Amino acid sequence: MITISSADAALKTYYLDAVTAQLDSVSPFYAAIDKHSESVYGKEVKLSVVRGNQGNVAAGGEDDDLPSASGNRYLTFTAPLKNIYGTIEISDKALRASRSSDGAFVDLLNAEVEGLVSCAKVNFSRMLFGDGNGYLAAISKVSGTTFTVDKVNCFYAGMSVDLYSDEGAITAGAGMTVTAVDYGSSKITVDNSESGAVAGNYLYLSGAYGNELTGLKSIFFGDEIYGLDKSGDSYMQPNEFVIAEDLSEDIIMEKINFLEEFYNNRPNMILCSFSTRRKIASLLAENRRQVDMTVLQGGYSAVLFDGIPVVADRFCSDDAVYLINTEDFGIYQLCDWEWLEDEDGNILKQVPGKAAYSATLVKYAELVCTKPCAQGVIVGF
Repeated sequence: MITISSADAALKTYYLDAVTAQLDSVSPFYAAIDKHSESVYGKEVKLSVVRGNQGNVAAGGEDDDLPSASGNRYLTFTAPLKNIYGTIEISDKALRASRSSDGAFVDLLNAEVEGLVSCAKVNFSRMLFGDGNGYLAAISKVSGTTFTVDKVNCFYAGMSVDLYSDEGAITAGAGMTVTAVDYGSSKITVDNSESGAVAGNYLYLSGAYGNELTGLKSIFFGDEIYGLDKSGDSYMQPNEFVIAEDLSEDIIMEKINFLEEFYNNRPNMILCSFSTRRKIASLLAENRRQVDMTVLQGGYSAVLFDGIPVVADRFCSDDAVYLINTEDFGIYQLCDWEWLEDEDGNILKQVPGKAAYSATLVKYAELVCTKPCAQGVIVGF
């Protein structure tokens, strides 16, 4: 007979390994990044980064003094670990109904865990490209409870969102639930008719403001990262290549060469949207009979540009092409995905006031780029 104890045991043993394996490849970018607990102290990442050497190698005359030793120059990155949670919930009724059938119980857990993994993949991948605040989209038109947004691919039915004014303050539309998404017309419908939303407002994932990973948007376009002001240090500033013309093969090659020439760091991945990847593939096809392809870690296929995989991600903007070296990025984590346990070691716990049990998956981590100045993004095309 299936019991809460046996359900607990299944989540701890079989399901944890399966979930972790799936979440380790939420996207080609994430799969390529090292994940470790080095430089994690308590609740923070504290990392000393070598930003250069004053120079202690020089030629000289036979009788000249030897060159003086010169130490490395360091920067100290400090960033709090972000708390990432995922929760499943099983009703007591459903659990009791499956007690006499192992197959029914397995189907029940499979459905819940698959839903958790699917949601985690979407949100974790979105964070990698985000601003650390859970930004989703800007509202361009309001018609009752239906909003037209400038980017609809971050939304899904059932997600909870907060409404922010153009001054950055949360409004009455906090904790709204998205009830429907029309991807074709870039419209979402919410359950709050009293939100007071107007064109020019912004939508964020509910409760996520300031709590998400330091994603590419923050690394490239934010004013401060890892406790340091970017404006005062060229090492902290990625290269923003603004072009006023159509994207071309020559432009991409020129920017790759720039990073390689001046930072001694050749990009090993090009990140862009699906429409931009199609454009790049078309550019390559114009000059070649066959476009080269490769298979990346995690089983993802990618077009090759001068030997560099071009990876499409649904959360990358159509007007940006990121030229990055994944070796300069890391997921610094206190632990890998684990179930949250109570003092008795139980995973499944009754939801207060409800005839249901819940289990929560946790990860405490932060995305860190150790060499921001060697990364590039092409915009303006």
